[in-house]
Order: sequence, then structure tokens, then C-alpha cells
Amino acid sequence: MVFDGKTLSLLGKNANLYAQVDAPGTIDHLVDELRDKYHRPVPAADLLMSDPYKELMPQVTDVKDVGSGVIRGIECDHLAFRTKEVDWQIWIAQGAQPYPCRYVITSKKVRGSPEYTLDIRAWKAGGEVASDAFKPEIPPGARKLTPGQIPDLDDIPGIFKAKGAK
Repeated sequence: MVFDGKTLSLLGKNANLYAQVDAPGTIDHLVDELRDKYHRPVPAADLLMSDPYKELMPQVTDVKDVGSGVIRGIECDHLAFRTKEVDWQIWIAQGAQPYPCRYVITSKKVRGSPEYTLDIRAWKAGGEVASDAFKPEIPPGARKLTPGQIPDLDDIPGIFKAKGAK
């Protein structure tokens, strides 16, 4: 997924498919469009919003400082949060420029309590990010889909559902 401030490009490398959607504006606007207009889940988008604290904290009912942990050799503070519908954990790199290293979301309202785990590598912000990092690399011969042709994303992949289950 690549967003350049004007267009969102999605690439399915293994399927050799891609889709593009006009979505001029901020990342906040893009996340709202994806959730509201296209009904697409955006796990962990809260970390990319302009005010992550405002997005993450209003529903929190309990917080625990779990202590220190190491993610890919980086010493991190490990924090755990509870809300009515999800529990989430975050590991923040210690040091002068903290950044998220891992984010785990557990869906308590979905059967089996599935988890999304995001490991964040090479976090960059501001001037550290090269401007060409936001150009999609669409391979030759990739087939373009319209947004309506993108398959629905379910909370639980089909391979994990019992035969005949809905």
C-alpha cells in the first residue's frame, strides 16, 4: 500500500493485481475514506494518524506497564491497554527518539479473539523519508482492479474457519 497524498495504490504482488483510488488529503482523511466509504478495515491506522493519542486513548479502561522487552535487538517499553472491544499492546523504542516497534491488537468481540501483529521496521519520520518512497512500483503486466473488485477482507481468513461455518 502506498499513499502519496493524492492517490492510494494497493498492490497484490503474488496475484499481480493492483488498484488505485483517488483520495486527496491527509492520512486522517484517507483512513476515514477507507473505513466509511469503502468499508475496509484499517488495523493499526491509529498509529499513523496526526494525533494517535486522541485516536487510541478515549476507549481505554485499563493500562499496564509490562516492563522492558527487546524487539529485533531494540530495547523497548512494553505497554498493554484494555478497551471494551479490543485489547492492544505496544512496544516503544527507548532512547532520545522513541518510535513504535511492535503493535498487537486482540479483537475480543470476534470468535477466537484473533490478533493482528505489526512489526515495524526502519521507522522514519519527516525529512528522513525520501520523497520517492511514495511512488508505487506497479510491475509490467499487472492487472488493474476497480475498488469494487477488491475481495472483501474478513476478520478471520477462510482457512481458519470450520467447513460450512459462516
